[in-house]
Amino acid sequence: MKARRIPRWLVATLALSLAFMVTPAGVAHAEDAVPVPPNTGLTDKGTGTLTASDRDFVIKVRLAGLWEVPAGNIVAEKSENPKVVKIGQEIAKQHVSLDNLTRAAAKKLGISLPNQPNGDQQFWLSEMRNAPTTEQLDQIFIDRLRAAHGNIFPAIGTIRATTRNDTVRKLAQHTNQFVMTHMTLLESSGIVDYAALPTAPAPKAAAGQGPVPVDNQMLVAATEGGSVPGLSNTVILIVLAAALVVGVVTTMRIFRAR
Repeated sequence: MKARRIPRWLVATLALSLAFMVTPAGVAHAEDAVPVPPNTGLTDKGTGTLTASDRDFVIKVRLAGLWEVPAGNIVAEKSENPKVVKIGQEIAKQHVSLDNLTRAAAKKLGISLPNQPNGDQQFWLSEMRNAPTTEQLDQIFIDRLRAAHGNIFPAIGTIRATTRNDTVRKLAQHTNQFVMTHMTLLESSGIVDYAALPTAPAPKAAAGQGPVPVDNQMLVAATEGGSVPGLSNTVILIVLAAALVVGVVTTMRIFRAR
């Protein structure tokens, strides 16, 4: 008996199925905009213990505005880069708003605020005013402000997480949103010297952390990209591909036997 030929459509379908199974799945990306944390539940009555760290934080936010407002104004007036001019204008304007919030909080809490930038900040402003070229002015402005915003992040996080005072907590919430916005604006210039940024401190081992509980193994596996603990996606694909090959061979034999 003459063996029948396997239909081309069947061979093509099986081949496409095999190719689909062995191709790694792409990573899904969320397209939704990142939400701005709401201020719901944050009060501003000046209640709660006020610590030395709380006072220091309010003063540091005030100091940031005392030099970043004039810094933004300097590049807005002298820079020849339209993008940097716009960034300077926006940061100066936003720091005026943040400074209003800071002074209101300080008045409510009885905190004395400085009226002039500190020594380092005055030096940075002098660098900008005396920059020999507009290109150097732009670079100094972007790098100094980007580094300064990065340095204040730990202080914001510590106060936001630990303060007992509701007014300081709300100011930390606002400050965090302003600082992240400013970092993003500065990075949009395309001239941030990331290699010159301060190096992060060495990580410390978490005290008292033992092995991952058994009940959390599924969560850990999902976080690391696996579906089942101890069984990788690669192994699963190989098993499925082998099963498909067996199916192809069996189908071929059936057609040839007819």
